[in-house]
Amino acid sequence: MSKPHRLDENVIQTRRDIVRMVHGAKSGHPGGSLGCTEFFVTLFQNHMNYQLPFEMDGIGQDVFFLSNGHISPVFYSVLARSGFFPIKELATFRKINSRLQGHPTTHEGLPGVRVASGSLGQGLSVAVGAALSKTLNQDPALVYALLGDGELQEGQNWEAIMFAAGNHVDNLIVTIDYNGQQIDGATQDVLPLGNLEEKFKSFGWRVLINHQGNDLHAVKEGLTKAVKHSNNSKPIVIIMKTEMGHGVDFMMHSHQWHGIAPNDQQLQLALDQNSPTSLGDY
Repeated sequence: MSKPHRLDENVIQTRRDIVRMVHGAKSGHPGGSLGCTEFFVTLFQNHMNYQLPFEMDGIGQDVFFLSNGHISPVFYSVLARSGFFPIKELATFRKINSRLQGHPTTHEGLPGVRVASGSLGQGLSVAVGAALSKTLNQDPALVYALLGDGELQEGQNWEAIMFAAGNHVDNLIVTIDYNGQQIDGATQDVLPLGNLEEKFKSFGWRVLINHQGNDLHAVKEGLTKAVKHSNNSKPIVIIMKTEMGHGVDFMMHSHQWHGIAPNDQQLQLALDQNSPTSLGDY
């Protein structure tokens, strides 16, 4: 676990990385990435137990699976700034022959990426399998996964949710990025998710609610509480309320910045709202 700088400074720098990466590639997904910045920074720099250099099997270490793979910019930024690969490589985002493709893949061998994730709805199944593997191997470490809320419209998730509870997979901590937005609009308008808290409870999960997913302290508190409930017969889910585009005012409160890149003027506005840090841009 790497903690090279203050977490709040890392959050600002990660947001700068996100908008610069997407602008440089002229494509990508800034909205969800910005909304999950506090989560990724906390998870990798102040919570998970892991070792570097990266080892794919993750024996004896906490492991993480990103299911909503389109928010790769925040994933790549935090991995690089946590020491998984050189920070300068962020400049290759979505470029030909880059290891940093639009959706994380494994054949390029990018440290930190354990599974390809672009087709939504599949990551939870992989995480459940990894958690079962740790149990079978008497590995006490935990498995973490992040899912998008719109992604829960995919049926495979609910098969995995049912399976995890039915098999008492209690070394698994899942977080739902509950921002209420997806590519075509608000989740409520596209396909309402209903009461997620009651749904997960009815499937046999332990449910925690974090109403402040863009607050570092609240994210840390939620993850710490989840760990205390682990190894107690039930899988755990944190329903984490975030704001898509958080930290860049003109990207907030709308699905429109789910998957478009800022132009030159918009990039400068975004950077002005996230002042340079001592970490420095890539």
